[in-house]
Amino acid sequence: MPLAIFVNKNTGEILNDQAVNARIVEAFKAEGADAWFSSPASRFLGDMNPDDYEQVKDILDVWFDSGSTHVFTVEQPIKPEWQRKDRADLYLEGSDQHRGWFQSSLLESCATTGHAPYGAILTHGFVLDADGRKMSKSLGNTVLPQTIADQNGAEILRLWAASSDFTQDLRIGQDIIKSNVDAYRRLRNTVRFMLANLSGFRDAERIDADKMPELERYIFAKLADLDGSVRKAYGEYDFNLVYNTLFSFLTNELSAFYFDIRKDALYCDAAGSLRRRSVRTVTDEIFRRVTIWLAPILCFTMEEAWLTRFPDGGSVHLELFPETPKAWANAGLVEKWDRIRTLRRVVTGALEIARRDKTIGASLEAAPVLYVADKKDADILASVDLAEIAITSKAAVEVGEGPESAFRLPDVSGAAAVFAKAEGHKCARCWMILPEVGANSAHPDLCDRCAAVVEGA
Repeated sequence: MPLAIFVNKNTGEILNDQAVNARIVEAFKAEGADAWFSSPASRFLGDMNPDDYEQVKDILDVWFDSGSTHVFTVEQPIKPEWQRKDRADLYLEGSDQHRGWFQSSLLESCATTGHAPYGAILTHGFVLDADGRKMSKSLGNTVLPQTIADQNGAEILRLWAASSDFTQDLRIGQDIIKSNVDAYRRLRNTVRFMLANLSGFRDAERIDADKMPELERYIFAKLADLDGSVRKAYGEYDFNLVYNTLFSFLTNELSAFYFDIRKDALYCDAAGSLRRRSVRTVTDEIFRRVTIWLAPILCFTMEEAWLTRFPDGGSVHLELFPETPKAWANAGLVEKWDRIRTLRRVVTGALEIARRDKTIGASLEAAPVLYVADKKDADILASVDLAEIAITSKAAVEVGEGPESAFRLPDVSGAAAVFAKAEGHKCARCWMILPEVGANSAHPDLCDRCAAVVEGA
């Protein structure tokens, strides 16, 4: 960017002539700043004697070029479709720009407008190798984004960026990429599970939240909490928190807990049962939110999922974040079920030992007894079906310390579990082991529930 000025050779004064300045401006508008270097002085001076003036060929500091970009991108946009504003909402660049573009823009804008050219700035670090060293061809430790995209897909690169703390320097290497590939597979599998179990879902099947079982209302309460967390994190550009919050929800709350429990209802309950309709309603609400929330990060995957479910519904990237009903929030219910899940861990721990010892192959072969020392815990468990929550064929709750040989977890006080095998025969449909299997002559290999469903189909 040239210092477009003329200096009087005799006096050393800078020429400040409106007509000359106007000709310079018109030339720059038509041909760009290079017009200053490619044109003779006479083009700008008009009737003045070019021999009396020195056409300065010095340039402005190189940072002036980038520092002044706010003028023609925001304040006086060079494209008519760009919205005109007094400043940009956000400047985004690396941490070295605190003394570069961020600073030059600030100085230039304050001089010409009296205020900063941006409402906020967002700073990111730089990419290092897995050992924290600067990438260098001589060290042979460079990792090319295109290589990662070619080998694993661009979504893995996006997932790596979103799962990193970009405000600091970011590390990347094969092991780090592999962990993101594994995480992506888990996320994708959970979304696929939802797609499979929402096949044929229609609004007529939907159940109101207040008519649902308590487990579904608990998941709605968790969704309400999640909604606030995701919106806040996106608003603060904390993509790492967005990703980790949603990844934890999908893997820990859904795959390892809710969907694991409710697979039985989805696969074995009657199609029109309240429990199964409730599960499908909740799954629909989860799917809509998760795909839209994750769309800015996993843009291809969530678009694929959305269009698979809604082929005529348009792009997920045109959807707004769904509004979550305030009635879903329920801190008391979350507290109650968090305690149930804590006590459940004691039961699943006892089952894991039985599985490890090959006493059982699956949890449905068990009928554990859970001892709780606190009457409050007993009252909480009395309001739910522990066998359903623990995914066993039968389960019992006793108030007391439990036998010395019972299984305990050091971080869960007042709870102990004793393993016992379920009695009866295995239902060919739901795989539960129950005494009633074999009693129905019409369906000798089914339990009472499955026999009723089959007869009503």
